[in-house]
Amino acid sequence: MSDTVRRFLFDDLDIRGAVVRLDAVWRKLMTGRDYPAPVVDLLGQMSATTVLLADNLKQEGRMTIQSRGSGPVSLLVIDCSEQLNLRCMAHHAETLVAASAVKLLGHGQLMLSLDTPERREPYQSVVPLEGETIAEVFENYLRLSEQVTSRFFLAASPSGAAGLFVQKMPASDQRDADGWTRVEALAATVKPEELLGLSEEELLTRLFHEETVRVFDARTVTNDCAPDTRKVGNMLLALGREDVYANLSEHGVIVIHDELSKHEYRFARKDIDLLFSRTPETPKSVH
Repeated sequence: MSDTVRRFLFDDLDIRGAVVRLDAVWRKLMTGRDYPAPVVDLLGQMSATTVLLADNLKQEGRMTIQSRGSGPVSLLVIDCSEQLNLRCMAHHAETLVAASAVKLLGHGQLMLSLDTPERREPYQSVVPLEGETIAEVFENYLRLSEQVTSRFFLAASPSGAAGLFVQKMPASDQRDADGWTRVEALAATVKPEELLGLSEEELLTRLFHEETVRVFDARTVTNDCAPDTRKVGNMLLALGREDVYANLSEHGVIVIHDELSKHEYRFARKDIDLLFSRTPETPKSVH
């Protein structure tokens, strides 16, 4: 199955995992972006990882993961709802050459934000960007922020992105002292073309055919981001009448590009007049 994430569990070992495959959704996300190959690779691997983490959300909300660094790929942003609705974007230098993740990202930080209806302010966790690969960056993140041992195996191309995740649970050593070492070694044999080309069942059978693996139902990943003119209108209201009308006078129209969702919002003078004639809580949608 494509555009899905599927959890699995080694019942006898107290080790859990998941497999994600992004195909049509990934191609839709990349349409019109014209990212260089190194950016596609980093963004695809990070998007697959974000879906794997968001799949564990137990309440309504949206997880956003940002990588900000001093390298030529200065910003990666991926967010995913608890319903696995995925968005992503990247900022990069005009000229790029293939290099390791650590060289492309540079020194910086990885930030995870979790926005839920119950929280007045989003929960945020920030750690340094540490690791030679995207997989190592997230393994270090989980080790530092949640004190859990995990492994990620990731792959991406212009036509797809995929990932395999395994995580050691608290009772793993008591169940089988060699269990984690065995599962980790088997998972590490996976090849990028297998991640991108095999079904979940084929992949898990290939890797763990001597282990007892319980596989759960697949969940679908989507990219269904409707325009949110109300939110953009409230943002303009927050900027204030003076700044907004000054910008309008200079350019004749206010154009806002939402890179994350790939939407463009245009506000003519009549739209701005109508917007500021209403309260900040209930601006009428204009598009």
